[in-house]
Amino acid sequence: MSLGERWNEERQAEWLYKVVADVEPDPSLSNLFNNLARAAATQAAIIETELKRSHESIPAFRPALRTRVVALLTRALGPRRVRPALAAMKVRGLSAYNPSPVIAGHPVPTTVDEIGASHRHGRAGSAGNLRAAVFGANDGLVSNTSLIMGMAGATGDPQTVLISGVAGLLAGAFSMAAGEYVSVRSQRELYEHQIAQEKAELEQYPEEEAEELALIYNARGVPMETAREMGAVVFDDPERALRTLAIEELGVNPDELSSPLQAATSSFVAFAIGAGIPLIPYLIAPGPDAVVLAAGTAAAALFVVGVAMSLFSGKNALLGGARMLAIGLLAGFATYAIGTALGIGLQ
Repeated sequence: MSLGERWNEERQAEWLYKVVADVEPDPSLSNLFNNLARAAATQAAIIETELKRSHESIPAFRPALRTRVVALLTRALGPRRVRPALAAMKVRGLSAYNPSPVIAGHPVPTTVDEIGASHRHGRAGSAGNLRAAVFGANDGLVSNTSLIMGMAGATGDPQTVLISGVAGLLAGAFSMAAGEYVSVRSQRELYEHQIAQEKAELEQYPEEEAEELALIYNARGVPMETAREMGAVVFDDPERALRTLAIEELGVNPDELSSPLQAATSSFVAFAIGAGIPLIPYLIAPGPDAVVLAAGTAAAALFVVGVAMSLFSGKNALLGGARMLAIGLLAGFATYAIGTALGIGLQ
């Protein structure tokens, strides 16, 4: 990225900081973003000095169309609801909106003594991966059970139902995998770009970056003098400084960036497992009773998945299982009835 582009980014961020500060009802957070706007202006001035030294022209600043759209959304919906868009526009300090004392597995320090432990983090992604697997299996189970029931209602041929079910499994699994790959890859590329920006800024003006970090700590209730001492300790180690800036300013843990290929593979496998369950009777006993066995197998699996999903919602396990079973049965009966009607109508 050229100096001119970096100067423009700092000015765009400064303009957005002021918008966020204007609409933020919390005085402490509003003050944080006003301070970050001044910090961005300072960093833009440093780059401007380098541009003049290199005899490069400095264009007149004008908020870009994308910046204006994000500002419009911020004014209409509030900063909390448009945090991803603000983060993509180089607005920092958004982690201050996180009510949790842990951000991306990173314990937020409140004293200088805690800085030494700030590099430790938990692998909080394991629970998220398990949750994604359960929900992916549920998607496969419900969608393919509905497809099989619909085909069973339309035709009495078990072979046709089996082929349709396998096609539904493969189509759904590949679709899920492709969508997850594109989503995670796009997110990872954004995070890697932002972390690279932080690294470049850290090398160019570390004092200003340390002040931004202190402002974020201060917004969380740490006295400004202590916050600056904490920032100084963090910046003693460039690697720790970059990681802390990524976590505190971007809300991203560089050690836990998701792998697009791994996410796609997990989605494929989870969906395929769920979608394969109602196919089991057609593989083992492909006769006229296969549809009944498929419905029973799917019903049992739906109840188990509902119980598993309750672990993430905190609801009663039996109620969660019963609710999932009811939803699945409703979808299955509806598609069976539609398939039957279509089968009769097409004969």
